[in-house]
Amino acid sequence: MRKEHDLLGERAVPDDAYYGVQTLRAMENFRISGVPISHYPDLIRAFAMVKLAAARANVSVGAMEQRLLAPIEKACRELMDGKLHEQFAVDVFQGGAGTSTNMAANEVIANRALEIMGKEKGQYKYCDPHDHINLAQSTNDAYPSALHLGIALLNTKLVAEMRELAESFHRKGEEFKSIVKMGRTQLQDAVPMTLGQEFRAFGKSLENEVVALERIEGVLLEVNMGGTAIGTGLNAPRGFSKECVRHLAEISGKKIKLAADLVEATQSTQPFVLYSSVLKSLAIKLSKICNDLRLLSSGPRAGFFEINLPAKQPGSSIMPGKVNPVIPEVVNQVCFKAIGNDLTVSLAAEAGQLQLNVMEPVIASCIFESQTLFMNAARTLREECVDGITANEDVCRRFVEHSIGVVTALNPVIGYEKATALAAEALRTGRGVVELVREKKLLSEKEIARVLDPKAMAGTDRE
Repeated sequence: MRKEHDLLGERAVPDDAYYGVQTLRAMENFRISGVPISHYPDLIRAFAMVKLAAARANVSVGAMEQRLLAPIEKACRELMDGKLHEQFAVDVFQGGAGTSTNMAANEVIANRALEIMGKEKGQYKYCDPHDHINLAQSTNDAYPSALHLGIALLNTKLVAEMRELAESFHRKGEEFKSIVKMGRTQLQDAVPMTLGQEFRAFGKSLENEVVALERIEGVLLEVNMGGTAIGTGLNAPRGFSKECVRHLAEISGKKIKLAADLVEATQSTQPFVLYSSVLKSLAIKLSKICNDLRLLSSGPRAGFFEINLPAKQPGSSIMPGKVNPVIPEVVNQVCFKAIGNDLTVSLAAEAGQLQLNVMEPVIASCIFESQTLFMNAARTLREECVDGITANEDVCRRFVEHSIGVVTALNPVIGYEKATALAAEALRTGRGVVELVREKKLLSEKEIARVLDPKAMAGTDRE
């Protein structure tokens, strides 16, 4: 054990720990969710980038000795490479507006830098968590800036996963392009379409969400570094903000820019609200798609049964032979959780007071959780479900042949009134629309082939 002290007194810290006394207190105080910061590695990487950018900026403006930069840089680079993440053991739910997370970063980087310098952990006179790693900063600018960047880093991965899922639907759309089926509106027969069109629409719907995720990332790339406690820049040397942001953009590869009004940016959680709302939109779209997959595969004898989802596991402990759509079901649940997380983000953002919103930790927890769940869900849905979907072409064709919905195509030829009467008779008698058209000699065989051809009605001849 080694002795460390802070405002509240002296504590013994495990000698092999890279964290220090303030992190130790936070680990003891916040036993809430059981989910440590280390569960979200992109947040730790983002913090390392912020601290490295600050160190470079402090050296360039003359606030810190050049000799400290190399060990600090090496320590930050190690965190960016995924090392020492287990040292970030503070719960994601915490009071203090993120101070515990910021201090965890300061202490871990300082102690690793000390090791690199050949010193012992805790010998802070050579490299101090406050005086060097946190120099010209406050939790109130370093923490939200790291959150912004961490969410943006994870967003890049989320976009990639969602794009692959969309491509999987598009491949199925191409595979099913010649299979004609009935489209449905309000769960009632509508007009013919192809199964390919249906799956391409799923893919396009997700592509639209990917575009929204890419566009909204810009609001996250505006940071308040150098604003320190409330945005006034107290204790930050002249030129620090611009230098820090310049280095942060270079280190992260993201187009980071400095907020125009640091006081406003320090108290604002609007970027989180906007990003979370896009995640909610994705949840709604993805859940709707999963609902459709479950409905289209329902049966096998008493449902739609137009497609087969891959059988993943037995579906019942009492009903032999039952197989459930477990993959879409679990993705539905992910979507519900993300929608709930968005509400939490909204409430936390509203709870801000005066110059700071102390609820940022729960905002961070919700957004990182939703992003992670979506990535896992997208990969699972693609690999375990969509890629293996097959079509029941005979079932699709039978629905078309027995549907009354094809009568819609007769509107331009015989008029709405006659078409309605024909539909009513077909429904009443159980006879087919084409059969009645022939019997009543409403169209010639050539006209029937042209007007009531399901592929023509599906518009495939116009694609």
